[in-house]
Amino acid sequence: MSAVDWLNGQAFVAFDQKVIWSDMIGNTIGLAALALGWRRSIWTWPAQLLSGVILVAAYASAQLSGGVGKQLLVIGVAAWGWTQWRRGRRDHGGEVAVRFATGRERLVLLGGTLAGTLAVGGLFTALPELSWNPWPDAYIFVGTLAAMVAQARGLVEFWFAWVLVDLVGVPLAFSSGLAFSGLVYVVYLVLVLWGMRDWWLRSRASRATALEGAAA
Repeated sequence: MSAVDWLNGQAFVAFDQKVIWSDMIGNTIGLAALALGWRRSIWTWPAQLLSGVILVAAYASAQLSGGVGKQLLVIGVAAWGWTQWRRGRRDHGGEVAVRFATGRERLVLLGGTLAGTLAVGGLFTALPELSWNPWPDAYIFVGTLAAMVAQARGLVEFWFAWVLVDLVGVPLAFSSGLAFSGLVYVVYLVLVLWGMRDWWLRSRASRATALEGAAA
């Protein structure tokens, strides 16, 4: 038996849903990556990279080409984000500094996400063999990219992007037979709301410190 065959083998059955090893392991590592991101640990990026590698097998087994493409993109963006955080701006505690995006950055993120979703959704619609559920698949594909780019830049908006991805990701995962992914998306949502609050407060504290320094 090859490693891919084992990863796509059944781990257990829960609520009449078959849970495969790749789905379970990849998403568990993904949860750890999100928690590390909340803590602003640079190890969030290698964890995301490893999660992406394993989840390629899970999405391939469910014949979700958009999911496979998303994970390949996750691998590439995780490598880029890793370099960004290694040489990025630090706060007074030596951790990666976080902030709210500027108005221009928000427009670029929103515009890029909208244009990307229309383009990828159009591709999946024109080539139905790529995805059986093209528009939700495209939305998650592009939304994940937007979230990771925002995270790499230390933007609080990264968390808002993940909330929007989760709202579609939960029902899509369950309907695709990836029960563990669906459950993990629910946990993601809890962690995202928690992380959003933490980054929000840290951003406000950093801004207050900067203003005090400028006034002095």
